[in-house]
Amino acid sequence: MADEDRFKDNGNETLTDTKYNLTWTKEDSYQMRNKWCSWKGANNYISWLNEQKFAGFDDWRLPKNQECRNLYDHECKNTDFDGDIVHIDYKFPEGCGSTYWCQEEQGTNAMAYNFYSDRAYLIRKKAKDEDSMCCRAIRTSGPKVKKSGRLSNTGRSRREA
Repeated sequence: MADEDRFKDNGNETLTDTKYNLTWTKEDSYQMRNKWCSWKGANNYISWLNEQKFAGFDDWRLPKNQECRNLYDHECKNTDFDGDIVHIDYKFPEGCGSTYWCQEEQGTNAMAYNFYSDRAYLIRKKAKDEDSMCCRAIRTSGPKVKKSGRLSNTGRSRREA
């Protein structure tokens, strides 16, 4: 499949990743609400999307670290809220956040994924620097795809063939 065919615009403010059968919101929480969010705020945002039945669905969730990693595309040089480069497909609108909350958590920490540096890392859920954190909701939109994607835990060493 050609890269330009990977993301299908559903015409309802969502994009479907046809490679992994996942649907993402086109805009992240920062773009939709014009504010950053804490870990609790990210989970409240997901609950709000589900209560609203955003795009007709009520099964939105935070992405897994690996799902963010599979969304990262080094060849794409989209821009974030500050005009800096984020490596996310051009079908997502410019002005997004650069660091997203992920669903994995360990005690007082939760996983975050950075689209500048292609890195996943743990951050305190109650971190004071939440002014640069946001989330992008995701839902499963078909059978699970057995493609392994990018397997590196750090995000940098292995690329999909």
